[in-house]
Amino acid sequence: MTDALNPDLVLQLRVQRASDLAEGIRGFELVEPAGAPLPPFAPGAHVLIQAPNGMTRRYSLCNAPHERERYAIAVKREATGRGGSISMVDALHAGDAVHVSLPRNDFELREGARRYLFIAGGIGITPIRSMIRLLAHRGVDAFRLYYLTRAPAMTAFGAELGGPPWQDNVVIHHDFGDSAQAFDLWPLLEKPGAMHLYCCGPAPLLEAVRDMTGHWPASAVHFEDFAVRKPPREVDDQPFVVRVGVEGPPVQVAADATILQALRAHGYRVPSSCESGTCGTCRMKLVSGAADHRDLVLTDEERAYAIMVCVSRARSAELVLEP
Repeated sequence: MTDALNPDLVLQLRVQRASDLAEGIRGFELVEPAGAPLPPFAPGAHVLIQAPNGMTRRYSLCNAPHERERYAIAVKREATGRGGSISMVDALHAGDAVHVSLPRNDFELREGARRYLFIAGGIGITPIRSMIRLLAHRGVDAFRLYYLTRAPAMTAFGAELGGPPWQDNVVIHHDFGDSAQAFDLWPLLEKPGAMHLYCCGPAPLLEAVRDMTGHWPASAVHFEDFAVRKPPREVDDQPFVVRVGVEGPPVQVAADATILQALRAHGYRVPSSCESGTCGTCRMKLVSGAADHRDLVLTDEERAYAIMVCVSRARSAELVLEP
């Protein structure tokens, strides 16, 4: 299923540059073909991009937000993924046109914090690099970055982040695939300080940091999670009906299917990326009905009027949704 008609892809940009950043990681710089400034973004923002194979995928912007002439992204080639990253790395080249959404941000940098602690694992460095570049642009050096990767050859931006002017603020650690050489985060997280923590990376890293920051103020801990996981299922899941619009035809959602799958099977073009309730791409308006929320994105307040259709279900017999 492609997202050729995805209404969120409102920008048509050109790949100005494509280059290898590390083993299995390729960087792309996207520009407006006529050279006009791009829509603004804040650190932590991401865009949706249609890969050459038609899939829509989500990528963090990794350049500084004052660089309005380009959007920079880094794509890790996931050989066991669903094909979007493979298409981006193997088939997207300098000069190609790409459809891109406006920037969105679920991982905003809290302005004015006394100190910042950044923990990045692998390709999770991308949104954090944007944050650090903004701080550097403003002359702020009250931060520490712990960048955890498998090996030097797999470390995107390693030379940049490990050199001037940040070498005193950055620790880059390689475990070489050996769990015995994993970096010990507990001394950093044991005592909450007057700081904000931002963490992005693979699921095991996020889960470890969540476990070690349970005693931190919730408002001081921020996560970005692009991981692809299977939608949560429960043994007592029941079928139900959804409608797109009050007058929309009923769409049956089977006990072993998602709302997203059911809508697409009936011809609705619903954008998605992670399909695991972690990215926010498939958000729809909840008009009526009682939702069974299973995402990791919406706040308690937002769950009164929104739903992530890739994972969430219904507690009532019917839901009415709108794009």
